[in-house]
Amino acid sequence: MATQTASSRKSLLLLISQHPELGVIASFSIIALAFLVISPDKFPTPSTLYSILTLAGELGVTSIGVAFLMITGEFNLSVGSVYALVPMFVVLMVDAGMDMLLASVIMLSVAFGIGVLTGYITVRTGIPSFITSLGMMMFLRGILLAITGGFPVRLEGSHWLTDVLNGAVGVEGLRTSAAWLLALTLIFLIILDYTPYGNWTYAVGASPATARELGVKVWRVKLVNFGISSLLAGLAGLMALSRFKIVDPTLGQGLELEAITSAVLGGCLLTGGYGSIFGTFLGALLVALTRVGLVLAGAPAYWYSAFIGVILIIATIINTYVVRKFVTSG
Repeated sequence: MATQTASSRKSLLLLISQHPELGVIASFSIIALAFLVISPDKFPTPSTLYSILTLAGELGVTSIGVAFLMITGEFNLSVGSVYALVPMFVVLMVDAGMDMLLASVIMLSVAFGIGVLTGYITVRTGIPSFITSLGMMMFLRGILLAITGGFPVRLEGSHWLTDVLNGAVGVEGLRTSAAWLLALTLIFLIILDYTPYGNWTYAVGASPATARELGVKVWRVKLVNFGISSLLAGLAGLMALSRFKIVDPTLGQGLELEAITSAVLGGCLLTGGYGSIFGTFLGALLVALTRVGLVLAGAPAYWYSAFIGVILIIATIINTYVVRKFVTSG
């Protein structure tokens, strides 16, 4: 009996190592069931589902870019600042008479450039990306506060682009941000799992030296993925602007940590070389589920951070153990 139990456990861990998203699926199911028991009247409703999808939309889009970069073994802590920078300057440009679509394209290009610059500094100097992106985060946040004086800016009038990015879909509470999240999840899942570039991304994260010997341009992959992480953060910021029609210079503070949490819950390792875009999508849903569930349960707001922290630690321990036992051990 003991031998069968050990064999079953080993088989389960092996399955998780092959499909990183299975862990977050189990966690999602358990936590959803717990909230269903705690709030049986409020939790299992369409409005609750739409609230979860709305919260997961902006976080999930950011998390996909963060996960894509984490798989290469790097971090981008400036995504929260980029998340605020892009919509802030779009509003300022629109107020100055520029078309919103043009302003958005310009600022998304700037966001990509910010990511590439952060990546270039990281690759060129050898300074850990944790430090370079932390410096960029502080620099961009300082610019936002200096330009606005700490006051929010409002998007005046109606713009068709806001309906496209995060407009109501006709069903109360459901927004187009859910469609954006699903579409981007599918696109980056295909890129990561079914294209040569996805293989390069995994290879760079697993062993840059080996990837270089195989002809992969490690520096180029890292720079592009830094750019993608900032680009998606900027897009998520525009989605937030489309929902609230206002941008506060403190918008997105802490978003980088929630995005990393979503990626880790989805199976990404902090050391790179391992992860799942679909798992990250589910991780973002789990974070949103936790926030909504705690509100419905009447729990104080500060319990959210504590709850997510515990889940993050447990997920990291499981991911690390599984990879060491079944992936890196050969």
